[in-house]
Order: sequence, then structure tokens, then C-alpha cells
Amino acid sequence: MTFLRQLLFIGIATVASMATTSKAAQSASAIDGYDLFPAQVSENGFVTAQERVAAEVGRDILAAGGNAVDAAVATGFALAVTHPQAGNLGGGGFMMVYLAEENRAVAIDFREMAPAGATRDMYLDQNGDADFATSQFSHLSAGVPGSVMGLVYALETYGTMSLREVIAPAILLAARGFEVTYAYEASLAEYRSGLLIDQSSVEYFLEGLDGEAYRVGDIVVQKDLARTLRDISREGAKGFYEGRVAELIVAEMERGGGLITLDDLATYRVIEREPVYGIYRGYEIVAMPPPSSGGIHIIQMLNILEGYEDLTALGHNSADYIHRLVEAMRRAYADRSQYLGDPDYYAVPTAALTDKAYAEELRSTINLRRANKSLDIRPGLDLPAESPQTTHYSVMDAEGNTVAVATTLNFSFGSGYSVDGAGFLLNNEMDDFSAKPGAPNGYGLIGGTANAIEAGKRPLSSMSPTIVLKGGKPFLVTGSRGGSTIITTVLQVILNVIEFDMNVEEASRAPRIHHQWLPDVVVLEPGVSNDTQAILRDRGFDIRVLGDDLQLGFLQGRIGRTQTIMYDDGYYYSSSDPRGSRGYSATY
Repeated sequence: MTFLRQLLFIGIATVASMATTSKAAQSASAIDGYDLFPAQVSENGFVTAQERVAAEVGRDILAAGGNAVDAAVATGFALAVTHPQAGNLGGGGFMMVYLAEENRAVAIDFREMAPAGATRDMYLDQNGDADFATSQFSHLSAGVPGSVMGLVYALETYGTMSLREVIAPAILLAARGFEVTYAYEASLAEYRSGLLIDQSSVEYFLEGLDGEAYRVGDIVVQKDLARTLRDISREGAKGFYEGRVAELIVAEMERGGGLITLDDLATYRVIEREPVYGIYRGYEIVAMPPPSSGGIHIIQMLNILEGYEDLTALGHNSADYIHRLVEAMRRAYADRSQYLGDPDYYAVPTAALTDKAYAEELRSTINLRRANKSLDIRPGLDLPAESPQTTHYSVMDAEGNTVAVATTLNFSFGSGYSVDGAGFLLNNEMDDFSAKPGAPNGYGLIGGTANAIEAGKRPLSSMSPTIVLKGGKPFLVTGSRGGSTIITTVLQVILNVIEFDMNVEEASRAPRIHHQWLPDVVVLEPGVSNDTQAILRDRGFDIRVLGDDLQLGFLQGRIGRTQTIMYDDGYYYSSSDPRGSRGYSATY
């Protein structure tokens, strides 16, 4: 080991050992001593989330004897207080759960639903064109929220603690207040104009009626939100979907011309679905099924790439490696545009899309010397005719129970409108439907009739909570925020670990690429060499680099932001993606 390398290792190992109070983390920091970016280490599991206080809430639940589901639910409610741009009561999401004692995985779908009054053409203007102002920034953009029922369902079905126990920290954070961080201040400053459209949002999230944003060190107290959380604590899901809070939601709809009714709220249901499964190099991929598009297409892309015998030998982020990644992404996102939707309303061809023979067929169409053009690629099956502000968190407990959760309001702070008197924001998830076949949504994703608006239907999502099994046991749990980039981000974390033997911190830090069929551009994060970029351009790829005055609506300065935990040889390793303001991995 060189002198410089020794100094670097000593510095990083010291920081890593200080980042957790775990005795294992203090004694085992040398395990990853030769890695440039060692992961945090623990013997007891981790909660890793985008916001530190919420991660610590989940950690405390684990330390008190709760299991991974208990910790995940506590973290979810805490994020609704401390991370309102994506953590929420008024949105929805997905949860993947692996139950160690039963050796099985379940997928919990608490995605928002279209209100009963929703119609197929509700976002078309008088010329028949998609009206994005209505589908994204109005009361009409709100779907029936699922987060509260999803968290309560998971706890009651698979948790070990009471709702009052796990929601109590969130109530205290709302009632007594929490300290504004740099990330909270920056987010409020960036999205201030979107919150100014609604007086309730101004009062809840901006300091005073003058619209002056909170500053680092200020204390945010949310009395209305605390009361809503107390209603849920006392009455369970009924405390949100019936009674006082439900009436406040409907009153907000009536004021703004929204569609959600008391009956819509009372009839909302969580659905437990069978995960989608795949095998990659002997590892089992367990992922979220539709209406998430992530699970199917992660497996589809891995199937395509598995046919190239030695990706490792190509070199990480080499021109040849990126070429193969882009072409796999191109074909998966093309299929996404036609075949993916709510499986309760549309027969999603899951088995066909994840079949290795189909992947072989797609792989045979890839030219390894020249770039394909997206306009020449169409959905490939012979069948009849989403915000960067998602938040993801991952949990592993000491018994091996594993949870991956993704929740969202869609855009940061949703539509910008809050439920007056209830303290939380409305989602604008209806924009994730296809307002018009072939019209892109807010992330540039194209959708077809499979994802058309129908009453009671759940919109398609890119959220991709994913668990990887090794030898039949949890090995990796990951997921990301990032709208349309979520799927490609999760794919690359898995490949970085399995193909390139990176620890979770290195796998999270490595520069990423993204391609989503349309627009036909390849986006690179800084760190991919200029020579590699030149080779790819010579092959016909339209290469764009983040930071080079890149103007693409579905990107906001980075590709994804992951929360990842790995278990290997008796130790848990964790990483909260360093992109943007860093999240936190908490253990005990």
C-alpha cells in the first residue's frame, strides 16, 4: 500500500467508524480498507434514508426490538414530517418485503388511484392536446392517496409493534418541531414559487405570510400535521380515510375543483401482489410488479446483458460496456411505452417481457459497432395492440428481514397545494397516466392505451424497490429516487456490485448513464472519460453530459439517488447516495 493510499485509508476509515455507534462498525472498518470508498458496517442491520432524522427514527425502532417492517413504517411517517417534498401522507408508493423466517417475499402496492370521477380525456384541451398545467399543477391532478393505508397495512400484517409506538416519533417531530437542515432550506428555496400558489402551503412550509423561506437552524412546527398523525395513531387508517381528515380532503377538492370524494377515500384499498422474479449470474432478483414498471424492465435489461459473457472484462463505463447498457435500456423503455399499466385493468405480459428467450431475441437486434436509433426501435412483443422527487429508503434487521420502500407525491412538493387544516400536500400523480397516447409526461416518458386514465386505476410508475437474493437469502436491497432515471439507476447499482465487485458505497458513487428510448439521447454523469465519450459519438450516440448546460426536463442535475444495504459474511454494509445533499445510514 502506498503512503498516499495509507493516509487516504486512515482518513476514510476514521470517518466511517465515527459514522455509527455500532461496535462492529468500529472494529470492522478495516474489512473494506483497500476500497477507495468503504461502506458503513454493522452487525445489527441498517435503516438508510434520504433524511437523517427519519433514518434515526427507524434505527431507534430496531434498537427497541422492532423488526424491519416496524422500522420502515416509523421511517415512512417521520419522512412525512421532515422530508415533505417527497415523504408524504398525501401520496402513495410501493413496498417490497422479504420475511426471513418464512423465506418469502411480498410486494405491497399502495399506489394512488384515479378518483371515480376521472375520465380518459380529462386532461385534453379544446384542440385535443394534453394540458399539462391541469395534469400537473391543479387539484385535478391529485389521485386518491395510498401512503397511510399502505404503511398501516404493512405494520398490521408483518410488523410486531403497535401503530401508536411506531408513529409516536413522527407526532413529536410535527408537534415539537425539528431543526431546518441545509437540504430542507435549499429545497424550499428552489420550489418556493410552486408553494406560493396556495395559502395553506405558504403557512405550512414558508415562514410567515410574507413568503420568506425557513433558514438553517430554524425550528419547523406543524400543528395541523401533528393532529392528523394523532388521528391516524388513534384510529388507524380510518383516521385518514374517514372522519375529520377525509372531510378536510374533500373540502379542499371542492375549493379547487378536484375530484376526490368521501366515497373514493372510503373505498381505497392496498393490494398485495406477487413480486416479479429473475435470475442474473446466479443471483435472484426480486422486484416490484406492475403498476411499477421498474421490476419487469430491470429484469428484462439484466436478461439482455447476461447474454454478453464477460461484461467485467469490458471495463466499467468503457465505451463497449456503455454501448451494451444503452441498447438494453432503449429496448426496455420502448416496451414500457406500450405494455405497462395497472394489471387490474390491463393484461401486462409480465412473463413474456421477462423471458430469457425474448431477451435473446432483443439482443440479436443490437449492433455492437453502431448505435441503433430509437425511431427504428418499436415495442418488440407480437401482441395485440414518472418525479425526480420520489424518496426511497431501505431497511435490514438483524434477523435478515428486509424492506425496500418507495413513496412519492410525483413532483417535488406535489402539485403545490396543501389540505387546509390537515397539514399535508396533495400529490399530482394523475400526470403519470397517459393523458394522450404518445404524449410525454413530466419526465419525458411516453405512454399508450395500457396506461390510459380510468376510474379506480393506478398510474404506471418507475419506482423500483428491489431485493437481490444470494443463495436464497437477502444479499442486496436498493432503490432510488429520480423519476424516469430510477430504473436505470437501480440496474447499474446491481451491475456494479455483481459484475464489478464494488461495495455498496462504490456502487452508489460510480458515474451513471441514462437512456429512456425517447428522447434519443444518452445522458452521462461527469466522470466518464472524454475518450469514451468520443468513441460513443463516433458510433452514432447522441451524448450529453450533466453540467454541460444540459436542458432535459426529466433530469435535475443527477441520475438517481440510491439507498442501499448489502449483507455478506455476517456483516451489513450500507450507503446513502452522496449525490445532492447526502442522506443517512443509521444503525445501533
